[in-house]
Amino acid sequence: MTTLDITAGPLPEAEHQKQLRRALIASTAGTTIEWYDFLLYSTVTGLVFGKLFFPKSDPLVGVLEAFAIYTVGFIARPIGAAIFGHFGDRIGRKATLIATLLLTGLATAAVGIVPTYESIGIWGAVILTIIRFIQGVGVGGEWGGSVLLSMEWARTNQHRGFITSWPQLGGPAGLLLANIAVLVFSRISGDQFLVWGWRIPFLLSLVMIAIGLYIRLGIMETPAFRRIVAENRVERVPVIEVIKRQPRSIILSGLARMVEQAPAYIYLAFVFAYGTQVLHQDRDFLLTCLIIAGTVELFTLPLAGHLSDRIGRKRMYLMGAVLTGLFGFAYFAMLNTAVPALIFIAIVLSFVPHAMTYGPQAALIAECFTPRLRYSGSSIGYQLSSVISGGPAPLIATALLAATGSGYVIALYILFCAIVSIAAVALMPDYTNKDISEEHDRP
Repeated sequence: MTTLDITAGPLPEAEHQKQLRRALIASTAGTTIEWYDFLLYSTVTGLVFGKLFFPKSDPLVGVLEAFAIYTVGFIARPIGAAIFGHFGDRIGRKATLIATLLLTGLATAAVGIVPTYESIGIWGAVILTIIRFIQGVGVGGEWGGSVLLSMEWARTNQHRGFITSWPQLGGPAGLLLANIAVLVFSRISGDQFLVWGWRIPFLLSLVMIAIGLYIRLGIMETPAFRRIVAENRVERVPVIEVIKRQPRSIILSGLARMVEQAPAYIYLAFVFAYGTQVLHQDRDFLLTCLIIAGTVELFTLPLAGHLSDRIGRKRMYLMGAVLTGLFGFAYFAMLNTAVPALIFIAIVLSFVPHAMTYGPQAALIAECFTPRLRYSGSSIGYQLSSVISGGPAPLIATALLAATGSGYVIALYILFCAIVSIAAVALMPDYTNKDISEEHDRP
């Protein structure tokens, strides 16, 4: 029996709660694996890729070139959002999520076998770029499905912020696992880290694919999508339809994410280039700081989602945006002391304001879109920010550092992103605790 063979009618309470728990586990585990794949690349870029794939460049220029390839993955994400958003609204959340898991995981494993400049010259960077693009396409389709898998199993309207914060946990959990993997194999390989040690964490993605498939194959399709199918309301081309009917929601969603996206990738990717080359800190120390930061966010993120159910989605998000805009200056002030204890505090605290926006973000965005277009709309809106903020952020930060030599200029960039997001969120509707099951076209 397939998931869509099951009636669209309501399930008994006990069965519904069981399916909700399974959906939460499946979406959280799946996003953890996907973000492990994507963020592993972020971690290794600042440590390895400039040296191995652009060895003839000045060290900072090499990092800049490596981050240019890194950005390709973000450019690919809206493309993945459109492709998999189409299928997510056409054939269902479950089947689409299985496809994104396979695509991202296999691309990540392939990074672990790419020959370096020493072996095949510039072709190593070319292959890396292609793989990064494929990886970005897979990740682009993942987020919307994972969020909807959780949100559309919610029994009431009162807990959507908390429920949708669980797949968001995949971000810090994936960061945590990626940095642990790099740290472990950095210690094991020692001086051979640039030779073979960095490759093993990428190859481990194959194991994680198997785990993710096992979990996702055991879940049911969401009640909301089954109801859309039963009522024959599936759109023929949902991506085009949502762009026509809800362009404002797509644009505002992308702009709202700037305050979360840009600082996050400065804090988790650019920090390795800044920390090792400017502050001359040990890479293992920086990895340890990020591991603890990821651990802290595992608790602060669902707390922020829960609070958004109590005080309102927009209010929680705006509080986090203001704090993020101000914290960038304190962050670089602590880093520039080169005192390990203050560097540790800066890195760990940097993910607290991030959690305040990332926790309620899934519900804030997904609630804006009508059910039959929700996968496409929320995915495209969410991934739009990857092009305008997430992907370029480490590149912009590195360029600003090369041009000015100051981290405070990067803090100004973070403040700019915060101001844009505050304006966007102020214009967004707030559907906290409201019914979002009705089929109507929101602005």
